[in-house]
Amino acid sequence: MVPLSNLLAFALASVVLIAVPGPSVLFVIGRSLALGWKGGVLTVLGNATGQLVQVAAVALGVGIIVAQSVVLFSVVKLAGAAYLVYLGIKAIRNRRHNSFADRQPVASSPRRLVAEGLVVGITNPKSVVFFVAVLPQFVDYPSGAIPFQLALLGAVFLLIAIVSDSLWAVAAGSARQWFARSPRRVSAVEATGGALMIGLGGTLALTGSKS
Repeated sequence: MVPLSNLLAFALASVVLIAVPGPSVLFVIGRSLALGWKGGVLTVLGNATGQLVQVAAVALGVGIIVAQSVVLFSVVKLAGAAYLVYLGIKAIRNRRHNSFADRQPVASSPRRLVAEGLVVGITNPKSVVFFVAVLPQFVDYPSGAIPFQLALLGAVFLLIAIVSDSLWAVAAGSARQWFARSPRRVSAVEATGGALMIGLGGTLALTGSKS
């Protein structure tokens, strides 16, 4: 079991790290601008589910293999980048349909939106590196049950991330509602959300391999 002091220290560190907007936040904002706050929140849930898979992989020792392998890391990175670009292009192509269909921005089913977020979460290489590098620092090795401790720490991080990212989704979705008063403006903001996802995918693809 993780000592309470370690758990509290990790929770505090997680709040500080999550408070600084990163790729996950930019992805959520882009989705919320393109799909509305409901689409953004569903994306958050899917993204967290994907990262939960990463936490499980780290707890079982698989994550460290990916993080230490240049080939595997590059494959995961490029797959995630390509999928982000695909989602961005999709958002831009569908913006006119979303703008005039009774102003309902979420055209995809909730299950599909969660699944798309899950794919991005699983293929986010930066979170793999984070979980591999940071989680073990808060584990109490003499207490044993290392996989359980890693899983618990990862779950705490994801719970905090879900709350924080959901707030970003609601904020971006609320801004989108203001733009929705004008079909031209909402089309522009949806295109911006798509462009943000494309830019994020391109940035992820062009970043160097793990150090």
